[in-house]
Amino acid sequence: MTAETKDMVTRSVEAIRRQHVGSFPSTALILGSGLGRFGEHLKIDTIIPYEDVQGFPVSTVVGHHGRLLIGRAGRLPLICMQGRMHLYEGYPAQELAIPIRTLFRLGVDTLIITNAAGGLRKDLLPGTLMVLEDHINMTGQNPLIGPNDEDVGPRFFDMSEAYDPDLRARLTRAAKVAGIDISSGVYLQASGPNFETPAEVRMFARYGADAVGMSTVPECLVARHCGMRVAGVSVITNLAAGLSGHALSHQETIDEAEKAYEKMSALLLGLFDELASKAS
Repeated sequence: MTAETKDMVTRSVEAIRRQHVGSFPSTALILGSGLGRFGEHLKIDTIIPYEDVQGFPVSTVVGHHGRLLIGRAGRLPLICMQGRMHLYEGYPAQELAIPIRTLFRLGVDTLIITNAAGGLRKDLLPGTLMVLEDHINMTGQNPLIGPNDEDVGPRFFDMSEAYDPDLRARLTRAAKVAGIDISSGVYLQASGPNFETPAEVRMFARYGADAVGMSTVPECLVARHCGMRVAGVSVITNLAAGLSGHALSHQETIDEAEKAYEKMSALLLGLFDELASKAS
């Protein structure tokens, strides 16, 4: 992490601390495209637009509110990123580390990441929830390239369990309790902003990927470098190019994610109830 990026993290932390009175949750949630309504489930103490956090990147994509929500989801204290930033918005990969490093500095040790993704298997139909088992980085970029901050994490770190097995098991139990059918699989990130070509989709499937999207991997990498536990859930919003039979659009992504919103909400609330029970 460069001295400039480290300084931006410090400024972001100070700005958030000025605007939120009290302690900070140890669990954070990132809401992907079409899932911002989950904020309705929170008992909110503080709302901070990203624009009011000096040094913080700002979301520019439709479907991403671009603000921090600090409060509770049921019994669990939670800090929620209602919207994220992407490589395709023009941010250098290193800047995508700033929100996660900021959360880490505020005391977060558990990160739940959600996203919208295209299915690479014909059984992953729109509306399916897929718990991430692992990921493949096809962006050619990594937010950890550059000087390493040994106070945060080691230069070289293990990614054998990118997505925490205990959190994945808790998501499975939460789905069962809520009566929700879920899948699991490997998520592949491409840089975007274009959707993938049919040839790329065929290649990704041969690589062992089950779903493709344009986010999540940088956040997971930075969080794991910090020593956080990470879980990820994709909402499958479409079959990928060459499988869907129609042209893809961002509006379809948002529409299908919103249709799956109730299932995703029930799954997350069930997970947070489990985490609250564990903490009590």
